[in-house]
Amino acid sequence: MEAYRFAEGAAPLLVSAPHVGTDIPADLANGMTEAALAVPDTDWHIDRLYDFAAGLGASTIFATQSRTVIDLNRPADGTQLYPGASNTELCPLSTFEEQPIYRAGRGPDKAEIDRRVARVWRPYHDKIAAELARIKAQRGVALLFDAHSIKSVLPRFFQGKLPDFNLGSGNGTSCAPELMDRLAAICRGAAGYTTAVNGRFKGGAITRHFGRPAENIHAVQLELAQSTYMNEAPPFAYRPDLADGVQPVLKRLLEAMLDWARMRRA
Repeated sequence: MEAYRFAEGAAPLLVSAPHVGTDIPADLANGMTEAALAVPDTDWHIDRLYDFAAGLGASTIFATQSRTVIDLNRPADGTQLYPGASNTELCPLSTFEEQPIYRAGRGPDKAEIDRRVARVWRPYHDKIAAELARIKAQRGVALLFDAHSIKSVLPRFFQGKLPDFNLGSGNGTSCAPELMDRLAAICRGAAGYTTAVNGRFKGGAITRHFGRPAENIHAVQLELAQSTYMNEAPPFAYRPDLADGVQPVLKRLLEAMLDWARMRRA
């Protein structure tokens, strides 16, 4: 059960996509519903959308396993990210549309959850930690960009239509304020798109855990509305006509992070 695809770059930036995976091992799939096997809650096409990252010199880590198996952006102990709001579990029991993931009596027990943590969650997080440590040792500063997307209308999690760009830094705890200000200005200056900063999506377990500004490790999450680049209904097709508009904005975000890092080292 491979947890990720990784490529090392020369720049002080790691781009993570923990929800792009669609694989479900056969032994787990046997106990899942048809709704779950369609993996509807995938961050579809994120690897394609950020295919420019390697050209900027960024390292990349893309999950291979579906979040239906285990959510790499949740704490391993199952702590809720958003107390008081609707949350999905470390090993989700329902889809975003509140359809059951498991057939009756087939949900994971604690031993099974611990097994998935050891085989999927832990390797992904360990690789992020190792890569950020390598970057920091070589460059003096390390940046993490956690790339996500979600359906733009999901009543379970938020009212109305989600803003297009949802930047999160754990309410300012995971990156320097001036870095977030730069990124927010780029998003707000992108004509035709809407932006929120530390709104409904403030950054998940990855952003909050690895972002340590005092140690010059800065992490940012972007939750992108899927309506900006794809069809949100099955079969979830990539829309180049839409993606061609949003992709340059995403590239400017990564370029701005790298420019900021260069100034930090100057």
